[in-house]
Amino acid sequence: MKHVLLVDDDPVFKSALLPVLEREGFIVTVANNGLEALAKLKSHTPDLILLDINMPELNGIDLLKLRVDKAPVIVISALTAEEDRIKIYELGADDFLSKPFSYRELVVRIQALLRRIEVIRAESGEAQPIQDISFDDSRFIISIAERAVAFTQTEFKLFKYLFERKGQVVTKQELQLRVLQKELGQFDRNLDMHISNTRRKLFEKQLPKTLINTVRGKGYSFAEAS
Repeated sequence: MKHVLLVDDDPVFKSALLPVLEREGFIVTVANNGLEALAKLKSHTPDLILLDINMPELNGIDLLKLRVDKAPVIVISALTAEEDRIKIYELGADDFLSKPFSYRELVVRIQALLRRIEVIRAESGEAQPIQDISFDDSRFIISIAERAVAFTQTEFKLFKYLFERKGQVVTKQELQLRVLQKELGQFDRNLDMHISNTRRKLFEKQLPKTLINTVRGKGYSFAEAS
């Protein structure tokens, strides 16, 4: 499930928006101002930030200046002046929606922005944090970040073997013996073919191929989840 950080000081607005986001399947964390948001961002980077501008203690403009995370930002504010909106984009915001707005339009914009970012990450090979992953051992399906990927039995076993040893380098000899259940021959490329097919299926689901890393001269490793 996607995590949204909602930064806004208006209790009435937050109480109305929160159930809308939760019905769409988002996990929502609330910050009442920029200072609270900065504190929360030190411990966790959300998938998206919804940011108001006019807030006490630390406003949205200053938050955009001070933050070091790379989460996408949609500004939701009553600001209408062109120069204000230009400044917001210059400080790294990805989208702007002027209050009052349609909740339906906000949800559509959130989903569109998240899809666009995931496509860019997949095409660039950038590994993104994987927080939700489950294995269906009977159907050889792995659900990653709300995407179901169907593998062959061998591909499924390879992925699961590496996942269970994430952060470790697993040699080709070990994978060949434990998963393919035979010794690795000098000219045997069967293991490499299965790894290649597994990566291709991840990419087709807009997941980073670099979940399975090649460690030159040693073997393979599963990218650390964060």
